[in-house]
Amino acid sequence: MSRMANKIANRQVICAELLRQAQSDPTIFVLASDSRGSASMTDFVREKPEQFIETGIAEQNLVGIAAGMASFGLKPYVTSPACFLSMRSIEQVKVDVAYSHQPVRLIGISGGLSYGALGMSHHSLQDLAVMRAIPGIQIVLPADRHATSRLMQALWQTAEPVYVRIGRNPVEDVYPDDDMPFSIGKAIRLHEGCDATIIACGEMVRGALDAALSLEQAGIGCRVLDMHTIKPLDEAAIVAAARETGAVVTVEEHSVHGGLGAAVAEVLVQTCPVPMRILGVPDEPAIPGKSAEVFRHYGLDADGIARQVRALIEKKIRLPAAGQQR
Repeated sequence: MSRMANKIANRQVICAELLRQAQSDPTIFVLASDSRGSASMTDFVREKPEQFIETGIAEQNLVGIAAGMASFGLKPYVTSPACFLSMRSIEQVKVDVAYSHQPVRLIGISGGLSYGALGMSHHSLQDLAVMRAIPGIQIVLPADRHATSRLMQALWQTAEPVYVRIGRNPVEDVYPDDDMPFSIGKAIRLHEGCDATIIACGEMVRGALDAALSLEQAGIGCRVLDMHTIKPLDEAAIVAAARETGAVVTVEEHSVHGGLGAAVAEVLVQTCPVPMRILGVPDEPAIPGKSAEVFRHYGLDADGIARQVRALIEKKIRLPAAGQQR
């Protein structure tokens, strides 16, 4: 049965939630680097201009100002393209936000391959690796509009620095509504299976779930984990999945180096080594094109994920069981 296409982008949900919260919380401020349009913040600017700050194309100033505001008890939300927020202002993120432990909400918009045809200068495929290496900052990638709504509710109350990465376009729903379990640092189990586990984050979660549903029709059972939080990582969920299914595939809209796959591998190699595949963009400049086309090219769509799961299960069958001694 076909699904009704979602037409609401995660960035629109962020604006709506911030506007709702700002009605009763004057400490909320939105900051942008000439990005109010691409961040879908025009409604917020129109209704709450006194709680909006425009820095122009000056990402370092953007983050520095936000850190200063946070130090005075305000709640700054920085909205800027992920490719620039995670690169041009990384020193301010490291020193002014993370090292100084200021609860700045850094929202990287149009992340991953969202800018498509604009090419490598606008792709953000290294942001998770960079942010993971900085102590004291959380990293979250919501799977759809419902998860984004729940995340924004959590961010309102957080006292931690956070980097959030969302895409540009609407994505298919993973969850039926906002009434879903969501807690920063806690993975969500979306599907059950005992043959392998697919761990995905952000907009890759829908493809991972579709791959599992397709494999189920062929008699292959896959557990699917929405690992929305890359840091702090839900290590218990990862280890349990490895021990109970014996094979793990990770899927991310990011370089295969330093992101979700690397984080999962770092856990498993020290606790429960099992056959594993890391699906992402290889160590090369990503090809330009529409997101769906690029995903298909790199095997990050449902069909590509399913093929890799099948191959990994075949490898698992040929190896001793996880944890078995020779």
